[in-house]
Amino acid sequence: MRKRSSPSNRFLPHGLVILHEDRDILVVDKPAGLLTMGTDSDKTRTAYFILTDYIRKGYSKSWNRVFIVHRLDRETSGILIFAKNIEAKLCLQDHWKETEKKYLAVVHGRCDKKSETITTYLAENKAHVVYSTSDATKGKLSQTAYKVLKQTKYFALLEVDLMTGRKNQIRVHLAGIGHAVVGDKKYGKGDRAHRRLALHARSISFKHPFSGKRLTLETKVPAYFNQLVGSMDL
Repeated sequence: MRKRSSPSNRFLPHGLVILHEDRDILVVDKPAGLLTMGTDSDKTRTAYFILTDYIRKGYSKSWNRVFIVHRLDRETSGILIFAKNIEAKLCLQDHWKETEKKYLAVVHGRCDKKSETITTYLAENKAHVVYSTSDATKGKLSQTAYKVLKQTKYFALLEVDLMTGRKNQIRVHLAGIGHAVVGDKKYGKGDRAHRRLALHARSISFKHPFSGKRLTLETKVPAYFNQLVGSMDL
C-alpha cells in the first residue's frame, strides 16, 4: 500500500503534518527546526509534545499518549513514525532492520561516483561530535548508500538509503567523502547563504505492527531543495 502526502493531510502547530493515522500508529512529516522529543531547555516545541496534545484532544488529564519509535535530528525534515500504544512501539522497533528509509540530500560539489556505499565505524566524542573510525572496537558499524539524482555546477542531489541508523550518520558519512550536506554547520560548510540543512527523510516502508501489511509513505520534495538544484522529476 503506497500513500503520499496531500493537501487533505492535517496540519498541526509548528508545521507538523499528519500523513497517516490509525488505531495503532501516527506517521508525520516533521519540518526542519522541530525536535522529535524534548530536551532540558525545550520540552514543548517538539513533535512528541504536539502529538500527545493532539491525541488527548486538549484534555491535559487524559492518559492517552504517543510513543517514540525513532528520531530525526532537529535540522532534518521528513517522515517520523510514532506509536499509539506500547505494543505497537515494541513491534515496530523489533522489526526496525526490515524498515526501508530513503532520504534526499543536497550536497556541496560534483560527485565523481554516481553511486556508492560508505562503510565505516561511527563513534562519538565527549563534545557529542560523531566521527568515522576504522577501529571496530571504538565505533559501531555504519553503512550509507547513495546515488546521484541530479548534478549542478555547485551541488548534487542524492537519494540516500540509510542501511544502519546511527546518530548523524548521513551527515558524517557524506562530509567524510568531501560532499557535506548543504547547511550543515556541525560537519560541513554552514554559511549564511544556506541556513537550513538540506536533508529530508523522503519515504519509509514498513510492516504495520498488527495487520502485517506493508505500508509505504512518501512526502513531497521540500521547496528549499528546488531552490538549490532547480526543478526535478523524481
